[in-house]
Amino acid sequence: MLTLFGSIAVTIMFLSYWLESRSRWFVLLFAGGCAATAAYSALAGVYPIMVVEALWALVALQRFTRRSRQEA
Repeated sequence: MLTLFGSIAVTIMFLSYWLESRSRWFVLLFAGGCAATAAYSALAGVYPIMVVEALWALVALQRFTRRSRQEA
């Protein structure tokens, strides 16, 4: 079950990164995918990857905020 969760999280990350030029909401979805991958990594005990994915989630949230302001 844990592997399925991780596979879905990484798939969400991949697809949302690929489509993020279409909408700012894909950037937010990418942040969510990164957060889910960080959670998966924590549950699997792979803490260095957890830290990296959590940082990616923060960077993506910052990009979403910046893009939302530009589009407003």
